[in-house]
Amino acid sequence: MSDKYLIVGAGRSGICSAQLLSALGKDFVIFDGNADLDKAAVCEKIGVKNDIDFILGTATKEDLKEIGICVVSPGVSLETDIMQTVISAGIPVWSEIELAYLYDKGQVIGITGTNGKTTTTSLTYEIVKAYNEKTLLVGNIEIPYTGRVLDSAEGGATVAEISSFQLETMLTFKPKVSAILNITPDHLDRHKTMENYADVKMSIAKNQTEEDFCVLNYDDEVLRDFGSKCTSKVVFFSSREKLSDGLYYSDGKIFIARDGESELFVDTWEVNLVGVHNFENIMAAVGITMSFGVPVELIREVVKKFVAVEHRIEYVTTKNGVKYYNDSKGTNTDAAIKAIDAMPSETVLIAGGYDKKSEYDEWVSRFPGKVRKLVLIGQTRENIAAACEKIGFKDYVFADSLQEAVRICEESALEGDCCLLSPACASWGMFKNYQQRGDMFKALVRGE
Repeated sequence: MSDKYLIVGAGRSGICSAQLLSALGKDFVIFDGNADLDKAAVCEKIGVKNDIDFILGTATKEDLKEIGICVVSPGVSLETDIMQTVISAGIPVWSEIELAYLYDKGQVIGITGTNGKTTTTSLTYEIVKAYNEKTLLVGNIEIPYTGRVLDSAEGGATVAEISSFQLETMLTFKPKVSAILNITPDHLDRHKTMENYADVKMSIAKNQTEEDFCVLNYDDEVLRDFGSKCTSKVVFFSSREKLSDGLYYSDGKIFIARDGESELFVDTWEVNLVGVHNFENIMAAVGITMSFGVPVELIREVVKKFVAVEHRIEYVTTKNGVKYYNDSKGTNTDAAIKAIDAMPSETVLIAGGYDKKSEYDEWVSRFPGKVRKLVLIGQTRENIAAACEKIGFKDYVFADSLQEAVRICEESALEGDCCLLSPACASWGMFKNYQQRGDMFKALVRGE
């Protein structure tokens, strides 16, 4: 097999993969579907002269005859023409995570799930870093794994947030501790069925052995069942059941249970995160870091200091007695439900965006008595409005821009209300990404 790599996608993930391969002295070619790609600009980002081979627009099997391994960016579906050509040519397909893992000198913690990944990964990183200064934070949350792996060290740790797209093409990836926070409908435009989506998420633990750990949400029926089949040691957490082993939330407190004996870990009034979903994120991070060997006292100390990550139920400001929250990272209905549930009072809600073929009925069913007014933007606004009409919820309006939506919120909210951006949809189409959407919301609210 040839040792020449094909990198599919010249975005952030592809650039970092190219930088890693270049640093390792590997031979590679970059494919991008944009036939007019600025090759010089890509070379500059990689940090090399204009001596990289490119294939732009389309590719045939003949174009790929010297390729031994394909590294695919997470944003590229395996159903695209280029990937179908790669697969039909019998070329092994790796994710950017798989490539990086081969060169990691330390131990790895891998975290996935539909919701809560960013908060849990951030908290896990802060805890592990307090225990071991040779700790890296990688993945969707920060710099791609390939962009940091050469900074890894013997005896160090890597905390990685991993998406379902990256898990599709895992081969040897084997974290010391894995975690699956929850599995709810998302990205069905790509994975087609919930069964496919769940299988991809659970594959994070497929190479683990009895010497490794897998942290799972006991309240998720699919994950509870998976726990009985898992090859690694399972650590459950629950916000609904008092577990005899694992972590659980009850009466405003988080407990650690061992052999039927419970020990108070923290009273949630002592932490800075709000909402039961965040208490689940805390429990997951505690389960992960305890399994990794971090002392409980140090974990508790970091948990008490930790503040919410940007764009996830992030408090922005209070104006005219109305509290504004930015939940731009709430890109699916389950995340958006958690955001609504976390609001302490009636809410004026901004929602809508790119259509990922989601169903909105369960989310919309939470609106009566909780959402004072719904302001809809983006491609999905008609579909969400239709779901509202089905249950007789009429308090919605359309806005053509985020600027107009914020103005409507300011006019509609009463003193003591909350205004919440929690779109339940991706940002594509109107914004570059959820960060840009959230930053714009905050700037508009603050009058910047």
